[in-house]
Amino acid sequence: METNTLEINHKNLYYPPGGILLWIIIFLELITFGVALIALVFSAQSNPQLFHESSGHLNKTIGTFNTIILLASGFIVSNAVHNFKEKNFKKASFQFRMTILGGLFFILLKSIEYSIKIKSDIVLDTNAFFTFYWLLTGFHLIHVVIGLIILYIINRNLKTKTIEDIEASAAFWHMCDLIWLLLFPVLYLIL
Repeated sequence: METNTLEINHKNLYYPPGGILLWIIIFLELITFGVALIALVFSAQSNPQLFHESSGHLNKTIGTFNTIILLASGFIVSNAVHNFKEKNFKKASFQFRMTILGGLFFILLKSIEYSIKIKSDIVLDTNAFFTFYWLLTGFHLIHVVIGLIILYIINRNLKTKTIEDIEASAAFWHMCDLIWLLLFPVLYLIL
């Protein structure tokens, strides 16, 4: 008996896109970043001038382009999920590759930004703001790399994957987008 990998069993414990365990991980990650951002805001209250001046050393242009890249890649991966459901595997595969390309471009821009900071001798222990900056953006970058690995694995032999696999990879990628949407305004614009 052949099973359709595109059908979703709404009574299944794993019904949320990607499965309940993935959503637990996503919520834990969001809580972790949220707590770190709250700690950043409280630290900024003790020395607002230092945090404001330090934030001014960030490249808002690169940060903005990275935001656009992640938002666009999130839109593209959503379309990939839709095309997978429609059994348009060729188009879905192309969209997964475009999402991966966007993620690689994000990493390239982040690497350029990191390189500029290091050449300016702005490192983890420069001050409290940059400790938060390096830890938060570095931890986010690790998530982007993991997300790219997941997308690459999913895109290999795409036709053999289940909808749960596809939705899980997209949900993880959207988590990376969401985390950046929390980090960017606080680090680059507000402080």
